[in-house]
Amino acid sequence: MRGDAFPCLTGGRTSRGPRGRGTQAQIHMEDESPPPQGVGVKVLEATLLSALKMLDVGKWPIFSLCSQEELKLIRQACVFGNAGNEVLYATENDEVFVLGMNCSGCLGTGDMQSTIEPRRLDTLCGKKIACLSYGSGPHVVLATEEGEVYTWGHNAYSQLGNGTTNHGFIPCQVSTNLVNKKVIEVACGSHHSMVLTSDGEVYTWGYNNSGQVGSGSTANQPIPRRVTNCLQNKIVVNIACGQMCSMAVVENGEVYVWGYNGNGQLGLGSSGNQPTPCRIAALQGIRVQRVACGYAHTLVLTDEGQIYAWGANSYGQLGTGNKSNQSYPTTVMVDKDRVTEIAACHSAHTSAAKTQSGQVYMWGQCRGQSVILPHLTHFACTDDVFACFATPAVMWRLLSVEPDDHLTVAQSLKKEFDNPETADLKVLVDGKYIHVHKVLLKIRCERFRSILNNDDEIIEMSEFSYPVYRAFLEYLYTDNIRLPPEDAIGLLDLATLYRENRLKKLCQQTIKQGICEENAIALLSAAVKYEAQDLEEFCFRFCINHLTVVTQTQGFAEMDHDLLKNFISKASRVGAFRN
Repeated sequence: MRGDAFPCLTGGRTSRGPRGRGTQAQIHMEDESPPPQGVGVKVLEATLLSALKMLDVGKWPIFSLCSQEELKLIRQACVFGNAGNEVLYATENDEVFVLGMNCSGCLGTGDMQSTIEPRRLDTLCGKKIACLSYGSGPHVVLATEEGEVYTWGHNAYSQLGNGTTNHGFIPCQVSTNLVNKKVIEVACGSHHSMVLTSDGEVYTWGYNNSGQVGSGSTANQPIPRRVTNCLQNKIVVNIACGQMCSMAVVENGEVYVWGYNGNGQLGLGSSGNQPTPCRIAALQGIRVQRVACGYAHTLVLTDEGQIYAWGANSYGQLGTGNKSNQSYPTTVMVDKDRVTEIAACHSAHTSAAKTQSGQVYMWGQCRGQSVILPHLTHFACTDDVFACFATPAVMWRLLSVEPDDHLTVAQSLKKEFDNPETADLKVLVDGKYIHVHKVLLKIRCERFRSILNNDDEIIEMSEFSYPVYRAFLEYLYTDNIRLPPEDAIGLLDLATLYRENRLKKLCQQTIKQGICEENAIALLSAAVKYEAQDLEEFCFRFCINHLTVVTQTQGFAEMDHDLLKNFISKASRVGAFRN
């Protein structure tokens, strides 16, 4: 006799089999090596989710200070500072951490101590970050999804908007003139700040030596004030800052500029500073969607997917094929494809663009060299251009995980398992229905090809328990098995009966996770019964390694005579009973 003498080992047909101490597991079969013991389905699913949502931040050197475990949790990040030596990131549970040099207290930790270990910013934890920008001091301006604004860091020019010139060592909310306003976009110049509200208003504060806050004077502005003049009755939809200038795009596609203009970065055809907003007349009839500012150059993207550039060009950052500055908007030719994204950063002389087909181009300063025409890169996003080519290697925007609604074929099939809305067959087991699709069952399982008829709407299965049969049907949709190790013996029985060899291997892997001294003999019996040689060898080695305890269990005392005889013989051959 083999394992038939043990009622608990008759498989899923009559009972659940021996209970172990393992947790529910979902195994994906890539090879025959067993997965880590005790790994549960929720842990595996969380790991998979983290892998799918993990930001690719490895190109920025500062992230080498973080462990792999920390990197997997990051959902938003911004590398900033004069040398790319500071970083702020938010995790999947909305915790906010910082690390780096902490110049001028720009990490917001309450001091000026640099840190190579991530430090938590309690003030911002639990607040979902919508956007973030930074200056050269550096100072940081952040807006939450609720529309609140927080600032900290360098403040010698009142760029924090709190009415003082004292550095801010912790994030503090900016409320003056922003009460009941929801901020949806932020931008920083070298030492001035600008925000855009949901109702299309622009507020600025900070350094104003060149008129960059748009107030009409050159006096620094210690608190947020609305930019009016030509913008008084306009609804602004996008903002950007160069080192000492400011830009705004209004809803009809016009572009307004103000501030420093020594390199022609305002696009007005002159080099004189502009203390209040002025419309770029040269763009008349062109509908602009976005504006991006470099150190002293400007890019705009039109609704037709074209790029115009103007301003400083000493590194070829205008992409015109030469290094001559331009004070009027000039067309930038990026192949023949429509451009969907432009990128620039006020601390760099680098430009980038992404086309509708997903190609990424860069031009301007590239690791000290000059690229005077748009150059096709091997990157998939403009962010990588600044990580690898710009000086310093900072981020031009807050980098965030983008939701991906696309489902692969495998993901689509998994989603449709037990879906009554699309299923055309119900499998009745233990009085419960499992909704499936006949064509998939026929494709995936030879047994179903022989028993299913086209007019079947319900089939009843009584050979195995509901958990076992549900796990089997789910396996046909997912190539995974999801059930506790103690229930997997029933599925092993089914796999043996149905001649599903791959499923049989998966079951053995799952059962291994649930082995313990108390059930080792029962699992060994099951392995022998179902001719699962890999599992049998595993259980035998486990019994030998825990021989003293195993021989004292009830399972060993009730062991089938033939199985006991074979066990003792085999154990003797491997020297288990030697003193």
